[in-house]
Amino acid sequence: MFIKEKIGSRQFTILVIFFTIGSSILISPSMLTGEARQDAWMASILGIVVGIGLVYLYQKLGARFPESTLVHMNEIILGKWLGKIVSLLTCFFFLLLASLVLRNIGDFMTSMIIPDTPIQFIHIIFLSISVIGIRLGIETIARAGEVFFPWLMLFIFIIGITLVPLIKLKHIQPIGENGVKHIILATYHFVGTPFLELIVLLMILPCANHIKSIGKTFVIGVLIAGVVLFLLTALSVLVMGVDITTRQIYPTYILAKKINVGKFLERLEVIVAGIWFLTIYFKLTLCFYAATLGLSQTFRLTEYKPLTLPLGMLIVSLSILVYPNITYFQNFASQSWPPFAFCYGFVLPVLLLITAKLRGLGLKG
Repeated sequence: MFIKEKIGSRQFTILVIFFTIGSSILISPSMLTGEARQDAWMASILGIVVGIGLVYLYQKLGARFPESTLVHMNEIILGKWLGKIVSLLTCFFFLLLASLVLRNIGDFMTSMIIPDTPIQFIHIIFLSISVIGIRLGIETIARAGEVFFPWLMLFIFIIGITLVPLIKLKHIQPIGENGVKHIILATYHFVGTPFLELIVLLMILPCANHIKSIGKTFVIGVLIAGVVLFLLTALSVLVMGVDITTRQIYPTYILAKKINVGKFLERLEVIVAGIWFLTIYFKLTLCFYAATLGLSQTFRLTEYKPLTLPLGMLIVSLSILVYPNITYFQNFASQSWPPFAFCYGFVLPVLLLITAKLRGLGLKG
């Protein structure tokens, strides 16, 4: 299956953290407050619990086939032809997710940073960097994650500490005013992005050392990333209030603009933008890598690298054609994406795990 590269458990955990935070660091607060209002923090906690449950599911499936990617599992469990069909659909999901993530970057840059720049130009430039990363291999991507991870956590710590004086507890009161229904709906959207998308990481699971204990590192990564998203959501509500958080497309970016420590340390939104560029780069690259590797394995190619350029052009095209404007993108992400991701992130692994157990395939346990 030409997966000769190996990454350590710590590197895998860091990739999980980067992937989970991904684009959610900027969009999750408004998505959660749109449904749960001031109870968004409760919905985020519930979403983390569900996310850990999904990780347990992925770990069980991965441990049963420790040397196989998701695409390879499809063929082992479902048979050659049905497995290939499911694998092609799965690779399409990875490509669509990559184009969605790329569109996040373009919309943010053209609406907040450089509004007069054509979005296609931004997409091509950013995706070109992902192509370089993929061609260098998963080991290089993982090592880059190790280099940037301490800076990511330091910047998040600085943002959190400097916002504490601006907190107003009245913004989360009254607690539970909108009822359980809205909290569950908010959780549903939060699970759709990013936790159901973690199915992508089953494509790099065979690269991880100590595969039998990978479940622990997987959970740790999701837990750390989930806590970061919870804190940023809570801070958005506590500092800006529900109405402002909900109205903003990128509330965390606006939140950082409010930081002013002694009229010396201010305008830290550039740090938030820097954090986001880091996390979203790794998420985009991992989705792109999963799609490229998956198609290579489906068609029994000896090398995946020749596919990077044509698939890169396809992702750029999809990011424009599938999501024609930011309003359509927001509606798609909130209404259509969660059930779509549910099919691949929950239904598919459950069916594969049940079928494998019924057929007695893979390692027992």
